[in-house]
Amino acid sequence: MAVSGRFVALLALGVVPVVLLGELAGRALETLLVWIALGIALLVLDLLSAASPRAVRLERSIPGRLRLGETAPSILYLTHTGRRMLRAVVRDAWQPSAGASTTRSRVDVPPGERRAVTVQLTPFRRGERRTERVTIRSWGPLGLAARQATLLSPGRIRVLPPFNSRKHLPSRLARLRELDGRTSVMIRGQGTEFDSLREYVRGDDVRSIDWRATARHSDVMVRTWRPERDRRVVVVIDTGRTQAARIDDEPRLDTAFESALLLAALATRAGDRVDLVLYDRRLRGRVHGASGPALLAGMVDAMAPVEPELIEMDWTAVPGLVRQVTTQRSLVVLCTSIDSPGSARELMAMVPELTKNHLVVVSSVTDPDVLAASLERGDREQVYRAASAERALLDTARVTSVLHRYGADVVTGSPAELPPALADRYLALKAAGRL
Repeated sequence: MAVSGRFVALLALGVVPVVLLGELAGRALETLLVWIALGIALLVLDLLSAASPRAVRLERSIPGRLRLGETAPSILYLTHTGRRMLRAVVRDAWQPSAGASTTRSRVDVPPGERRAVTVQLTPFRRGERRTERVTIRSWGPLGLAARQATLLSPGRIRVLPPFNSRKHLPSRLARLRELDGRTSVMIRGQGTEFDSLREYVRGDDVRSIDWRATARHSDVMVRTWRPERDRRVVVVIDTGRTQAARIDDEPRLDTAFESALLLAALATRAGDRVDLVLYDRRLRGRVHGASGPALLAGMVDAMAPVEPELIEMDWTAVPGLVRQVTTQRSLVVLCTSIDSPGSARELMAMVPELTKNHLVVVSSVTDPDVLAASLERGDREQVYRAASAERALLDTARVTSVLHRYGADVVTGSPAELPPALADRYLALKAAGRL
């Protein structure tokens, strides 16, 4: 049972005239008690007149998934099976991170009819956003008291990564078409596939002349080439504790997701096969054998519920994970952080084992505030901050140098710059014939 402010106001408003009239009659206490009894009687009558909240059948209509930052309606249908008019306040208990536009809604449902309560959801966190129960407070016709019940009505919506970096995809696809021979630009290089023959023009590399074809034709013929297709790209994303840090108000893990999605969208258009592994000390997610639209759909589904674990990444298991995916030479992209030699010690020890059989690229997000702090030296406090920032930059440079020495490429950048930078590195490897 719940009591409204109307009942309190009713008692309060009746006190002054009751006391005054009671004093004139000499029976103030008795009059006050009668007034309180009258109020309680009205309260009980109103409560008994309220419809039962348990006579409500609940149904939900929720979209299965949406991207982070998008808005979707959650519709709750209330079917009233009772015999009295239902005047209710409905509270749908979504998690706060679901971003519900309102938590309480007023609704009137006549007997035997159904009404819909719509709540707009704008989640601000990835993963499964849930609601388990609905609380219905049914008020009487006087609005003095209400009957209340909490009913089980589970619902959930999966919030996917936003993939904001897809805005960089058209320009990278245009460059890919140039490499792939769909425009007039053709390339020649080690590790590329023969595409077609055409007539020699001034400026062509003489090493691309096909002498047998030239002998069969009256003109000098040259070969054109295109990057090899059906290569393997294995993306390993570190989901350990270092990925929980927020840079530019975005977790490092989310930046890694954005980079992996852009790279996968580009690589699958290039005809390469992409596999995804999410790992810290246990396998958190995996996408294997998918291609085309199913690849990105599978990746965002695997990424959505994953949050960084406050444990160290086990880099010693990564070569085994890659061998489970493929045994052929592949591009292995490691999305992690290389802030300091201490935290990257196991990574540096593992990389030589991978570079024996694979082309390795390490992708790491950097904090633009650190670079900005290293340039500000106006007062003593800023000088100390600049010294600390310089130390952090030197630590990153040391780890980068070691990784280069072991044969790995390193791509770093701010959260906004890292996804396109990784895509550009992939295209550069394609153009150089290394992939």
